[in-house]
Amino acid sequence: MQLSTVLIEKFKNSKNILALTGAGISAESGVPTFRGKEGLWKEYRAEELATPQAFQRDPKLVWEWYLWRIELISNKSPNPAHFALAELEKKRTDFHLITQNVDGLHKKSGSEKIIEIHGNIFKNRCTHCSRTYDSDPSKLKNSTECPNCKSLVRPDVLWFGESYNTDLLNQAVSLAEKSEIVFVIGSSGAVGIPVELARIAKENGAFVIEINIDPSGYSRYSDLFLQGKAGEILPELIPYFV
Repeated sequence: MQLSTVLIEKFKNSKNILALTGAGISAESGVPTFRGKEGLWKEYRAEELATPQAFQRDPKLVWEWYLWRIELISNKSPNPAHFALAELEKKRTDFHLITQNVDGLHKKSGSEKIIEIHGNIFKNRCTHCSRTYDSDPSKLKNSTECPNCKSLVRPDVLWFGESYNTDLLNQAVSLAEKSEIVFVIGSSGAVGIPVELARIAKENGAFVIEINIDPSGYSRYSDLFLQGKAGEILPELIPYFV
């Protein structure tokens, strides 16, 4: 990858690096987006099942869909893009990661300083006592009862129509405000909060690097647009930051 001397110096001397990742980085590991045609399960679309109303109406149906998703995602592995970001975290103490993905692949690759802004599909939350549990598909097939209070548990993910966790959102905004370099990776630019975080960062002087297969709704705001697979671009780009 050919970069100007000015950019190389900027990357090496920058502080507070932030990566915002979307469905595109996981798609390179074979994870479907679960929206549009890829999200069709039986006769349902993701937007019809991933809502509080759908869960209240038919929790068994919603759990069937999530168990199918969990089984599918369990077989996927992190790709070079995930590992490159995990390596950057090891090299730079001022690096943080915010992902809208719920598949846990960043954690699988070794990332620790991560905000899963939309939750994690491998965790459950009680609808009554709010305790969280690691997901165990074999047990969930027989019971979705909370071990603590015997109420119904749900996937610990953000559904359509729900509000973001205030603490996580405040942390994310704080990171965006003080970042000097921001990666936008594999995001369509259609989901509000990740785009808003990139906008906040840019308004506070951050240099925004977008990595995407195709231009997104955010591309016109980025300072550097790198078109292609994150798994090919990031391993080449990360050494310039250490």
